[in-house]
Amino acid sequence: MMTIPAIKIEQVHKSFGKLNALRGVDLQIEQGEFFALLGPNGAGKSTLINILAGLMRPGSGHLSVLGHDVVADYRKARRLLGVVPQELVFDPFFNVREMLRFQAGYFGRGPENDPWIDEVLEGLGLTDKAYSNMRALSGGMKRRALIAQALAHKPPVLVLDEPTAGVDVEVRQMLWAFINRLNKAGTTIILTTHYMEEAQTLCSRVAMLKQGEIVALDSTRNLLNRLQTKQLRLKLKGPLPQSLLPLKRGESGDYVTLNLAATTEVEYILAELRAANVVVEDLQLIEADLEDVFLDIMGNHR
Repeated sequence: MMTIPAIKIEQVHKSFGKLNALRGVDLQIEQGEFFALLGPNGAGKSTLINILAGLMRPGSGHLSVLGHDVVADYRKARRLLGVVPQELVFDPFFNVREMLRFQAGYFGRGPENDPWIDEVLEGLGLTDKAYSNMRALSGGMKRRALIAQALAHKPPVLVLDEPTAGVDVEVRQMLWAFINRLNKAGTTIILTTHYMEEAQTLCSRVAMLKQGEIVALDSTRNLLNRLQTKQLRLKLKGPLPQSLLPLKRGESGDYVTLNLAATTEVEYILAELRAANVVVEDLQLIEADLEDVFLDIMGNHR
């Protein structure tokens, strides 16, 4: 039996005057995926999320959450979705627990939902702030509270729009530990981020958006395999031998970087350095990461 996709986006267009923000986006995200939606500022990521959340309507095309059209069946689709916005938007009159209870209530959940709210508070390190007013929280705590708010009604699909912007490393790791737990329990996660290492580490599949169009859509592994280039970064005691100059990519401080066509070239390079009596003080093999792939793809789609 075919499984209903968590998110299905079909030929979605959206314009603001003469600006074409989305130009025929097609995308399907399966249940249980941890999916990255990447792109430069102005690519259309937030527009797509806003349409998905029912905050604006598509110019044309269809979007559904677990089979429910976001326009024709708005209430059901919205109940199945949790959205963490980029902006720190909160109600200044409530403490954290009250805010989460109200949020859950908007989706028809009552006191029976309290154990879940307790679990979310604990998972996000907010238990000791449960009765603190939102205004009294630090920026990092507010960010956690917004993630808790998106989860308050226990949605099966969670959209995280730049969730760790401005958050310190310790808080970021704690957030991802909790989000990973949710994903392993079956929650579908859609992430937008400018931190490429987050997407590379967390997400199994990636879509890259540029000027309202999807310019790449593949598994993270396949995208990383697109760039086969490797580099060898060396700190040398002595000049680079003439025979290795064609491999030279650049210099930075005491280090020289060489381009490799294959890892097997390392043996040849070290042999040439030994023959020239050049001592290697430090050596680093650098492989392409998702940021390199992203820059390459964005540069090739003008």
